[in-house]
Amino acid sequence: MALSLTELKDRAIRFAQEWQGETDERAGAQSFWIDFFHVFDVKRRRVASFEVPIKKADGRQGFVDLLWKGTLLVEHKSKGKDLDKAVQQARDYFPGLKDHELPKYILVSDFARFRLYDLDEGTDYSFPLEELHQNLHLFSFLTGYQKREYKAEDPANIKAAELMGELHDALLRGGYQGHKLEVLLVRILFCLFAEDTAIFEKDAFRIFLEEHTREDGSDVGAQLAQWFSVLDKAADQRQRHLPAHLQVLPYVNGSLFTEFFEFPAFDAALREQLIRCTYFDWSRISPAIFGSLFQSVTDPVKRRNLGAHYTSETNILKVIQGLFLDELRQELAQAGQNRQKLDQLHRRLEKTRFLDPSCGCGNFLVVTYRELRLLEQEILERQFAAQVATGQTVDLALYARVQVDQAYGIEVEEFPARIAEVAMWLMDHQLNLRLSEAFGNLYLRLPLTRTARIVHGNALTTDWETVAPKGELSYILGNPPFIGYHLQTREQKAEMATLFAGVKGAGLLDYVSAWFYKAAQYMQDTRIRTALVSTNSIVQGEQVGILWNELFTRYQTKIHFAHRTFKWNNEARGNAQVYCVIVGFGPEDTPKHIIHDYDTPRAEPMQRQVSRINSYLIEADNVLISGRTKPLCQVPEMVNGNKPVDGGFFFLSDQEKEELLEKEPHAQPYVKPFLGAQEFLRSQNRWCLWLNDIAPSVLKSLPLVAERVNEVRAFRLASTKGDTVRMAQFPTLFGQTRQPQSNYLLIPRHSSENRRFVPFGFFSADVILGDSCMSIPNATPYLFGILSSTMHMAWMRQVCGRIKSDFRYSGTLVYNNYPFPVSHTPKQVAAVEAAAQLVLAAREQFPAESLATLYDPLTMPPVLVKAHQQLDQAVDQCYRAAAFPTELSRLEYLFGEYRRLTEPVLGEATVVPKTKRTTKAQVQPT
Repeated sequence: MALSLTELKDRAIRFAQEWQGETDERAGAQSFWIDFFHVFDVKRRRVASFEVPIKKADGRQGFVDLLWKGTLLVEHKSKGKDLDKAVQQARDYFPGLKDHELPKYILVSDFARFRLYDLDEGTDYSFPLEELHQNLHLFSFLTGYQKREYKAEDPANIKAAELMGELHDALLRGGYQGHKLEVLLVRILFCLFAEDTAIFEKDAFRIFLEEHTREDGSDVGAQLAQWFSVLDKAADQRQRHLPAHLQVLPYVNGSLFTEFFEFPAFDAALREQLIRCTYFDWSRISPAIFGSLFQSVTDPVKRRNLGAHYTSETNILKVIQGLFLDELRQELAQAGQNRQKLDQLHRRLEKTRFLDPSCGCGNFLVVTYRELRLLEQEILERQFAAQVATGQTVDLALYARVQVDQAYGIEVEEFPARIAEVAMWLMDHQLNLRLSEAFGNLYLRLPLTRTARIVHGNALTTDWETVAPKGELSYILGNPPFIGYHLQTREQKAEMATLFAGVKGAGLLDYVSAWFYKAAQYMQDTRIRTALVSTNSIVQGEQVGILWNELFTRYQTKIHFAHRTFKWNNEARGNAQVYCVIVGFGPEDTPKHIIHDYDTPRAEPMQRQVSRINSYLIEADNVLISGRTKPLCQVPEMVNGNKPVDGGFFFLSDQEKEELLEKEPHAQPYVKPFLGAQEFLRSQNRWCLWLNDIAPSVLKSLPLVAERVNEVRAFRLASTKGDTVRMAQFPTLFGQTRQPQSNYLLIPRHSSENRRFVPFGFFSADVILGDSCMSIPNATPYLFGILSSTMHMAWMRQVCGRIKSDFRYSGTLVYNNYPFPVSHTPKQVAAVEAAAQLVLAAREQFPAESLATLYDPLTMPPVLVKAHQQLDQAVDQCYRAAAFPTELSRLEYLFGEYRRLTEPVLGEATVVPKTKRTTKAQVQPT
């Protein structure tokens, strides 16, 4: 059992008194350091050595005064000597050490003074011998009895995961695999952590491997089996004649070491690989994110296939702060020093139960548990401040009530489920050490008698109440798998079909929506609240009307808080990045509703209290926008492009066009410029055969063209689709023909997420439009201006669907539902037209540049930026005089207009003014 803080201070004071006045390094340096280690109850001979021979960089032989490999290097001088030179001398030994032997600390002394260098943190501390008892916290690394602040970006987390990944790979190469490999790695992880955090004696696992296994590795497997077996037995159940290094091991329990299986065969290299892991400081790892890093390193392919995007602590906190943490912190602030209120809050924490139904390696559970424990510690520090101040001992076992078994999880893969259990224990132990430091006496929870309930199973086919009884549960949280509907496996589609049976359009829902749906079902007739992370697809486009209609109407769901779209990232390899939202919801409403909005997806959130939150995560009534066959307002209809269904035989490159016309010049009238979204945005030339009005005799006179028509017919006849086969009766025509007969405005169906504006353009009827675009025949400059404005782009980003992360513009969903301005004046219309012409003119200044380049945020020319700014001002004035400061303010206004226009009584038709049609001067050259 580690010493209490009071005992440590007493020992340090006695040590200083005994060695005060010593001056000669040769007289007693080794005795000095033996006594120094005794202060911290560290058995020096087990961990460190005196006079260690080391070759310096210049080839000369040197001797380190004291070396604890991987932890501490000590240089000692006579009293009054230059300690700066001692530090440099210590650093001179580094080239002669292996990487894993390099120390994390340098300590120099001349009997009267100490100087400690923390090489990881880049800090140093100096103090006289008589003040050692005041600086004991600096040496907590000697025992593992220390508090750590964990940094989300700490590279130690990734380094630790890579060490385990290398060990995993080495064992796998030796033929050791599957379940037993996964269990072995989890056990080793626990032991590595235990020897650095006072569960074991300091470096006990390393010493066991170095001193009690053969160098050739032949007995490592058998020795590990015995080590694990001892950890699984209480002291009174162990063999009487165990070696001393096994007798001192604590009883761990928790079933972590219970299962017996065949252990791997080690060789010298694999043994060295394992020993190298022990030189890392495992007390630095954050259980909140290490588990997921560990899994991603050992099996990155499985991680990608499961669609998991592991979460940074920052993003986890966004979920739990809105769900309950802010509320609890406010309650703590209001309690102040009132013991009764503090005790009421403490009992609330004790009763809090939380479930992550897609827990992975337990990141959300670990961070949630940590925050509850930190709140509990703050309560205890307030309640027992007087006792701590007077040096009284507080029995923490009586008052620390928040336990790991308040956490529940469901995980489809066994390995991460087991990692989650261990991660909860590791976090629990770290928090016990933190509590120990605050109260001055060591508090451990060994043996492990409680554990988080992590069920290995499929969350969509498991009854959640068998995991966490709803009568006891407080919160549901997590980030379910991000898998688009088009990427789901056959099994996942079957799960979705079963869960959403009878829900129209459910086949278009992303996989993540199932967790929202199942949570809403589970929460019925309870006060449970849920907060889940999702891709923003469930609050945009066609999925909104399908999912949220069910949640609102069938389960009376209320949205409590939301984080609008932000860029999701993390510390793991590959750094999965997607656009996400967080939605907090439940069956009961809350007095406060909070929206966290982001200026850009990478910006910091801005919090705003609102009266209500709808399914698009804006302050507006619950309107669900679904596809509309005709425009809501009196505007020209948007028409889909032509669909060739030709196997590519109608299309020609520049070279193919030239070759064809050289041989058959009479084909010239039937070769037309073709534009799909790719050609339009990237200024790429493409040509097609447009044979709608070709006479049979003319076709016969053009054998090369006729050959292509015959290939089209053969392609269609070979299809397994009945509609395509029937198209073979008309081999000269595109499969679906919708070519405008007049000038038209082209709208690409797909556009990059990075563009602030989706580019549109005017073309003549001679330019054939592909099915990756849509058209508005006879569009006016005013209509072009409205559609090209930030106002319309805000609506489009919110309402459109997505393909991957790119915008997918829909005529039925975006355009037909768009609330065009109602109360505009002729002057305002003219201003929009003029500004629209400025946008077109600005583009024409760069004839060699593609629209993709012109609308790239990094390369967008200032003249075009300013033209769009002027257009936005003109369009905004058509809606209202007051400015729209944010995209969210635009959406709130537009949804209000949409609601008004769709009300059966209050609705008022919007008419786009008739202005002169586009002239030839406004049509882009082909």
